[in-house]
Amino acid sequence: MEKLKDKIKQKVDMIDQDLINLSKNIHANPELSFQEFKAVGWLKDLMAQHNFKVESPLGELATAFKARYTRLPGGPRVAFLAEYDALRGKGHACGHNIIAACAAGAAIGLSAVLDQMPGEVILLGTPAEEGGGGKILLIEAGEFAQLDYALMIHPGNSNIIGRGGLAATLVTVEFKGKAAHSSGPERGINALQALIEVFKGIDSIRGSLRGDVKINGIIKNGGEASNIIPDYASGEFTVRAATRDYLQQILARINDLVRAAELITGAKASISSSLIYAERYPNLVMAEKFKENMAGLGEQMCYPDPGESLGSSDIGNVSMVVPTIHSYLRITEKAISGHTEEFAAAAISSRAEEVIIKGAKGLALTGFDILREQGLRAAIHREFNQVVPGREGASK
Repeated sequence: MEKLKDKIKQKVDMIDQDLINLSKNIHANPELSFQEFKAVGWLKDLMAQHNFKVESPLGELATAFKARYTRLPGGPRVAFLAEYDALRGKGHACGHNIIAACAAGAAIGLSAVLDQMPGEVILLGTPAEEGGGGKILLIEAGEFAQLDYALMIHPGNSNIIGRGGLAATLVTVEFKGKAAHSSGPERGINALQALIEVFKGIDSIRGSLRGDVKINGIIKNGGEASNIIPDYASGEFTVRAATRDYLQQILARINDLVRAAELITGAKASISSSLIYAERYPNLVMAEKFKENMAGLGEQMCYPDPGESLGSSDIGNVSMVVPTIHSYLRITEKAISGHTEEFAAAAISSRAEEVIIKGAKGLALTGFDILREQGLRAAIHREFNQVVPGREGASK
């Protein structure tokens, strides 16, 4: 077994410069959600060079793809997930260039030993994590039903396994009223006032919401001149909660607030929400195996601090349909957080390059353990079925 693990690590070392160049190219050419054509092209070319069968587009998404490699029939299907979209105005300030290169390296590394055991290794290209929910759309298209395990890493400011995430969605509220000069406001219907009533209503219900709920909003359009009663106003609200189920309850209450603002002001409302990013259920059996493999590579993994602030990602939706890990590898000091210019710079640092190679090896070695150890697979699925809501054996 150790010889096969050495073969995986050697394979990753053989392509280290290809992976680093891939990361640099993606970083230097930031592409927004569903527009990641350059990144996908580079990834597909690399996988084809290593004899992966590439399918693209996938699930009717032009920038989604699947690259598959198998030698012996049967066995589990282990997928490494690549993200590659950038942030508007901030480039790769979330380090998706690292995620993509690491996932590609893991898939190629694990493929080096598939002549020794049945199984399939997959690189799944998942667009639009930053806004659009590419993974959710691929779930709905049935792509994740064809996988047994999903693994990825995310760059951060600490080495962490087992970090959860909040359910989240973006709510857009629009009001249409009637314009009038401010000298005669009774002749108009103030769309901005209606939107302000929604903000006031949200503030009024905060005390009746659970402590895990976070609602933050902005006014996107509130009129053109202060002496004109605005006939149109719009706002956006990011809504987070500990679970998808509770988030949906909050959305129903916000909808009631919008309808109340209609009655108060006479403005006509429309409300819509984006795809819901679900809470995250990291598989701790898999995470512990990843931790063990990373220790062998000189990286000590820890669990998150209790009470730590959590973000949201469509990997949460994946974790509800297939055993999943989404571990973090440090590329910055603790004080630097994601979605900043400093983090974008760190995403092409020498430490980022080290993380790409070590992360690829750690993921590939964990995939190898899954393919080889039937007992490990049983333990992974036992935890999955006990922890994830709606699964057999999960607590109610």
